[in-house]
Amino acid sequence: MAVRFPYHFDGLGRTAIADEDRYVRDLIEQLLFTAPGERVNRPDFGSGVMQMVFAPNSEELAGAVQFLVQGGLQQWLGPLIAVESVDVTADEAALRIDIRYVNTRTRERRTETFTRRTAP
Repeated sequence: MAVRFPYHFDGLGRTAIADEDRYVRDLIEQLLFTAPGERVNRPDFGSGVMQMVFAPNSEELAGAVQFLVQGGLQQWLGPLIAVESVDVTADEAALRIDIRYVNTRTRERRTETFTRRTAP
């Protein structure tokens, strides 16, 4: 069990706790939506996806995001997950990121989806 992200309190006023699946999902979310340079002690942590949402939506953008996400997941979360696929879809005004992975500790296969709106 681990602390939930973002940090908050549960209904009893205690620190909210995450189970294994939620903890890994929270780590992926942190990686995706942290900009490189945002963390003082880890300036190269992050994927750069948030900067991409301001670029015009296109298949090229989706390809660039897929490359950034795949590399970031392997670099930062490689010991925790085995990435099977990263699919990025550019739909109208949104980027949809589908990540399929296996939790290396539990051997459980999961798929997580993250969506962010892009600039017009």
